Amino acid sequence: MISISVIGYGYWGPNLARCVTEAAKCDLACISDRSPACLAKASKRHPSALLYEDWHDALSNPKIDAVIVATPVDLHFEIALAALKAGKHVLLEKPLAATSAEAAILIEEAAKRNLVLMVDHTFVYTPAVRKIRELIANGTIGDIYYYDSTRINLGLFQRDVNVIWDLAVHDLAILDYLFEAKPLAVSASSAGHIRGSQENMAHISLFFPGGINAHLNVNWLAPVKIRQTLIAGSKRMIVYDDLEPSEKVKIYDRGVSLDSGAEQKHKLRVSYRIGDMWAPQLSVKEALLTAIEHFVATILSNSVPITSGVSGLRVVEILECAVRSFKQRGTPIEINPLRRAS
Repeated sequence: MISISVIGYGYWGPNLARCVTEAAKCDLACISDRSPACLAKASKRHPSALLYEDWHDALSNPKIDAVIVATPVDLHFEIALAALKAGKHVLLEKPLAATSAEAAILIEEAAKRNLVLMVDHTFVYTPAVRKIRELIANGTIGDIYYYDSTRINLGLFQRDVNVIWDLAVHDLAILDYLFEAKPLAVSASSAGHIRGSQENMAHISLFFPGGINAHLNVNWLAPVKIRQTLIAGSKRMIVYDDLEPSEKVKIYDRGVSLDSGAEQKHKLRVSYRIGDMWAPQLSVKEALLTAIEHFVATILSNSVPITSGVSGLRVVEILECAVRSFKQRGTPIEINPLRRAS
């Protein structure tokens, strides 16, 4: 049985704590938050858990095996590094750290102490994204042409990160999971329309080997909420709509082909294929619960998580490059990963 402490009980912490209580082979030992009001809520929902205002108290508890950090990103590095040095396994809310340098240090510390370091890229654990990975891996989609995502809504404006770090991070994690090839460069443009706040909208383009492109549209200042992704392949195309209550993934047997006969060299002739659409049945299991169970399983088996520290670092590196790009009016920035422990 793995004893877990949740550090941070604000926006996402209550969901993490609830899933810890529902997951097998672990228990919620304590909750830390500097807000008395948050601890009061935690006390009602989890009366058997110890409550700490100071997260250091959780790390000094020898009965705690692992910690889950759900604080603002600027606190991730300090808390996670202290937890690793205290011999605790660590699961961090996305993104892994505020900088790639901090992320690399966490990876090295976890490797040195043989501890699990995992980042909560929850979408990777959704049945929908896992099915899409299966469809790509088994050749159903064919050669990938592009990934096009729209992730927009009205709010939540964040004080510590801009819209790229808040919303685009989801698609970057999904792309890291879906595609074996990693992006070579990124170009981004962004804008902020609310004085005194972070950038609230951005368009990001990622350039992969073999000509694959990914385009991300993220926005906190939209009149509607949209969570839709298009993935086009040489054989079939996918529409993934996370807001759909049932048929979240739809596969379309549609595409184009180019006639290449000798007699056609003088002109371009394109034919269109319009076939069936089908929606695979997906599990209804909560993705966050799957992520927590995966975290516990990797601790017990001493294995590497799907969303490990290394994959989290790759995402942070792209986020940093995207910020550099929009500060240079969209200039493409090459992504040069640092050498790091794995």
